[in-house]
Amino acid sequence: MIDSIYGAVALGLLFALMALGVYITFRILDFPDLTVDGSFATGGGIAAIMISAGYHPALATLAAFGGGLLAGVCTGLLHTKGKINGLLAGILMMIALHSINLRIMGRPNVSIVNTDTLISSIVKPVGLFILVMGIAVLLVKLLLDAFLHTDIGLALRATGDNERMIRSFGANTDGTKILGVSLSNGLVALSGALIAQQGGFADVTMGVGMIVIGLASVIIGEAIFGARTVFMATLAVVIGAIIYRIVIAIALRVELFEASDLKLVTALIVIVALVVPYVRRVMRQRSVAKKRSEELLATIAPGKGGKA
Repeated sequence: MIDSIYGAVALGLLFALMALGVYITFRILDFPDLTVDGSFATGGGIAAIMISAGYHPALATLAAFGGGLLAGVCTGLLHTKGKINGLLAGILMMIALHSINLRIMGRPNVSIVNTDTLISSIVKPVGLFILVMGIAVLLVKLLLDAFLHTDIGLALRATGDNERMIRSFGANTDGTKILGVSLSNGLVALSGALIAQQGGFADVTMGVGMIVIGLASVIIGEAIFGARTVFMATLAVVIGAIIYRIVIAIALRVELFEASDLKLVTALIVIVALVVPYVRRVMRQRSVAKKRSEELLATIAPGKGGKA
């Protein structure tokens, strides 16, 4: 059981980068980007094919990040310049990336087992892997925080909050949207590249359902830790990704579920993470309303007694 939790934490750190990318589009930009399912596989495919061809793993990982950036730019251009609905633009790019990923890899999957990768030297022991990846993810998180506090980052956040207002100040909202979506998919592709290196292979379907996992990480993190500041919001996303993987690992050990029920368990986790905060909020509102009613009745009662 302890080994399963350690493995879940290690995997959660890899998925945390993808969750940060989803956070940028869904929370900061308020943009429903489904390109994630395609760009995740793009990152894994580029990294795997370059590593198998003899390129240095660091260069392959950087190229995967660049491939994700390019995929995001295409989605952003479809939405801003092509005037295509954001949701539809993401779906179209996701579909296109399926064929593009096949072109990149040349076949449905590419194996890099027994090949030196960026993380092969730290995979064992798992404690070392968690330490190194934890530092790396924390560094990416802090860089993202710093970026979001720059002028461009503030414009990006303002675009998601009130696009019409920020446009009235002369900001180029099309540019900030393209930047945000490209950065998001760059992080997603980076996560895909690391997952491929950790698993020893890249598959054209490895990105299926990644958007749900990313949303689950964001929602779980925000439900537990809140999102009062950018620092806390991004930290909540990282921890949410780890908690998600731990919950999945524990759930799959229950006899009721099988390994094939992974997507079902994911959906159930997201449903619970969405419903529980709503129920708590409703109960809190009812409690406040009841308390105010009691206070109002208490102030009215003495007045009636005085008239009698």
